Amino acid sequence: MAQIKKAAKYVYYFGGGKADGNESMKNLLGGKGANLAEMAGHPKLRLPVPPGFTLTTEVCTYYYNNKKKYPAVLDAQLKKALAAVEKEMGKKFGDVNNPLLVSVRSGARKSMPGMMETVLDIGLNEKTIEGVINQSGDARFAYDAYRRLIMMYADVVMEKAGGIEPKGGKGIRKVLDEKLEKIKHKKGYKFDTDLTINELKALVKDFKATVLKVLGKPFPDDPYEQLWGSIGAVFSSWMGKRACEYRRIEKIPDEWGTAVNVQAMVFGNMGDSSATGVAFTRNPGNGENKFYGEYLVNAQGEDVVAGIRTPAPVNEYSKNDQSRHLPTLEFIMPVAYKQLFDIQRRLEKHYKDMQDIEFTIEKGTLFMLQCRIGKRNGVAAVKMASDMYNEKLIDAKTAIKRVAPNQLVELLLPMLDPKEQAATKAIAKGLPAGPGGAKGRVVFTSNDAVEWAAKGEKVILVREETSPEDVDGMHKSQAILTTKGGMTSHAALVARGWGKCCIVGCADIEIHIETKSFKANDGTFIKEGDWLSLDGTKGLVYLGSMGLVDIDLDKNLAYKNLMKLVNKTRTLKVRTNAETPEDAAHAMKFGAEGIGLFRTEHMFYGEGSEQPLFLLRKMIMSKTEPERRKALNDLFVFVKKDIKDTMEVMKGYPVTIRLLDPPLHEFVPHDVSKLQELSKELGISLSMLRRRVLALHENNPMLGHRGVRLGVSYPEITEMQVRAIFEATAEILKSGKKAFPEIMVPVTCIENELIHQKIIVDRVYKEVCDSKKMKKIPYLYGTMIEIPRAAIKADKMAEIADFFSFGTNDLTQMSFGFSRDDVGGFLPKYMDLKVLPDDPFQTIDQDGVGELVKLGTDRGRKTKPNLKVGICGEHGGDAESVKFFHRVGMNYVSCSPFRVPIALLAAAHAAIESGKGK
Repeated sequence: MAQIKKAAKYVYYFGGGKADGNESMKNLLGGKGANLAEMAGHPKLRLPVPPGFTLTTEVCTYYYNNKKKYPAVLDAQLKKALAAVEKEMGKKFGDVNNPLLVSVRSGARKSMPGMMETVLDIGLNEKTIEGVINQSGDARFAYDAYRRLIMMYADVVMEKAGGIEPKGGKGIRKVLDEKLEKIKHKKGYKFDTDLTINELKALVKDFKATVLKVLGKPFPDDPYEQLWGSIGAVFSSWMGKRACEYRRIEKIPDEWGTAVNVQAMVFGNMGDSSATGVAFTRNPGNGENKFYGEYLVNAQGEDVVAGIRTPAPVNEYSKNDQSRHLPTLEFIMPVAYKQLFDIQRRLEKHYKDMQDIEFTIEKGTLFMLQCRIGKRNGVAAVKMASDMYNEKLIDAKTAIKRVAPNQLVELLLPMLDPKEQAATKAIAKGLPAGPGGAKGRVVFTSNDAVEWAAKGEKVILVREETSPEDVDGMHKSQAILTTKGGMTSHAALVARGWGKCCIVGCADIEIHIETKSFKANDGTFIKEGDWLSLDGTKGLVYLGSMGLVDIDLDKNLAYKNLMKLVNKTRTLKVRTNAETPEDAAHAMKFGAEGIGLFRTEHMFYGEGSEQPLFLLRKMIMSKTEPERRKALNDLFVFVKKDIKDTMEVMKGYPVTIRLLDPPLHEFVPHDVSKLQELSKELGISLSMLRRRVLALHENNPMLGHRGVRLGVSYPEITEMQVRAIFEATAEILKSGKKAFPEIMVPVTCIENELIHQKIIVDRVYKEVCDSKKMKKIPYLYGTMIEIPRAAIKADKMAEIADFFSFGTNDLTQMSFGFSRDDVGGFLPKYMDLKVLPDDPFQTIDQDGVGELVKLGTDRGRKTKPNLKVGICGEHGGDAESVKFFHRVGMNYVSCSPFRVPIALLAAAHAAIESGKGK
């Protein structure tokens, strides 16, 4: 007899001390659903969680694969789970006498704060509201919940999920909200809670009529229609614009889908003995091991994150300038607070990580609505990881993995210049929600932030409060400033996750959106385009563009302790790209173990470059070898000094010196006065000089006369540079110090180029050893692999080279046929359409360019097993790329000085993930 296939399980119940799922099932139940199951059903927790059930992420996948239809068995499974909730609560969904109300919330496997939809108070209609009034004895509360449901349902389900475009750009929620504000203004009310029962009744009636008029259909009375409509809206919001944009930024795959959580309602808006709040087991802003949170009396959860009312602190520690005068939860509800405090300690001990928790107190009874791993900024992440390791809550590998490499950027973030700050009076102060300093030009809408940033402008987004619709503009801004909201508001949560400078709850300013301006309490008037400077660490706002300076990591004990663990764990070495003693010293301070790219041409740019650049131009314009040699001899002094000064700072760590690489035409003057000066020095006419300049022009300089091709065409150029390297090294060694140069020949494509240049290197080496009376000068001779042919023929290149350094910038250009300078015209579209998953110039293309890197490494080491291999392109400071280079088996990566800590941490992550950590 054939076995009957068991129907897939799509609905998981939780509540009453038991649960179908647990915390390990995040992929199926989403983060929220898995944690609700864990809190409700784990034997060591069994917390007061309102009962409910989760529709799995597989329902979402089915929904999108089947033209927004559900599995046939879903309705029956949902009704069975709903019956279990009804039994636990002693109420019945849709019952007129004893109605059960539910909420519908999203729950992706990775937290996406505020990006998807929520609907509360589902099940209310003209009949069930009487049952709610009888249950609660509070008609005002019942009608307050009803008007919230109508507003949320009309917005989320009827308009957004219904695909209705708002008339005049004003959505139904805004239309309804304006009606509420109109009554408050007319009556002189400050808060929603000031409305009377009769005013709320009238408002509900008006809301329903408005929904019918604006959206063309009535608000549904049937509780099951409300429930299924809300579930469908949450699934639809997974592919909403703001959710898609957030996933793109956070690199969350579309195919993950979201779960949907249906949960019995508990009410924080049932009078002064009720409250709702958000809290963290540790301070998410600075990482201190202190319970931190905010709450509102007589409110629902949406009120806290919306920033409409100033939230009060849960305890003395949570007080700030805006809430200092407000009573703490610990003071007004000491029993509920003590229970909450004990629960948060149990949760952190259970999860072994900082928790973000949502709670509701209904008539003095505490309920836990959510817990999840809390978003934190980089400063807090480092402190928490270091502290939890010291507290023996987690081990070293867990501590390292707790900090994302890019979070270290925040510790390296510049802050406002202290001297300028001390001499400047702040025009306003708010809550410090995101660390570091920032400056930019004021814009007032997300769209403007996107448009201005696209033109290269640095902007600061100023809003009363942000909403998920602002996510793109927030991401494009240097910083965010809001007049409303607390440390748990949308702006604070999202900015914290991104490590972006952010000040919230800045009541010292008043925004006039119609004139795109704001006025500070001290009378300062700011309009769109004006410059602001923000101190996100202190919450201070300044007029104008202030200088930014780097912070001192030596004073950050948590960072130093974390990096000790990192350095014990990683196997991949990290060098820096640097050409000045200052940059080299910075990199050494950050932990660099050498220089992976010293560009000899750097001395011809920027400060102090006037004389060497003139000599280089003289050499370039020389027509004969004697002319060139004379110019090169004069230039030699500068090159040698530059190399020597930098190698001395590196104290014996290897310094990879790349021979002159750029096309010569890049150094040719175009200014008439410079041309006249050069023609006089060379003793030729201006017209003759112009002809020589024209002769150097190349149609495609990237593929032209540059790199090793210069050394083959003009051996004296190679000779001068190599002599400078050997003499500088010899002089350092003779002074009793250490030095170790690595001579790198760029843009090679065939071993014969390396052979040609090696003959010059060997000859100059002998001459310098003789002149300096030294038996030997330690050095390595190698090449930059940046042409696909060089990677393919790496076995032959390794016959001559002691080391390879992959120049992945040019290797990417040549592999894709993209010019790095011109990709802006089409690459953003490629990313939007997912033609490419990532910008290949930021994150290594593992399948294409990465294959060339792997091939070149493997073939090179087949010829020379101990071949040293590194990378010195921009990818050396990208965390995902570093992990790839670790897997390939490179000896080191090299990156800009300020990305060294990021590369160090990424290398430790890579070692842990591969199981090869020390």
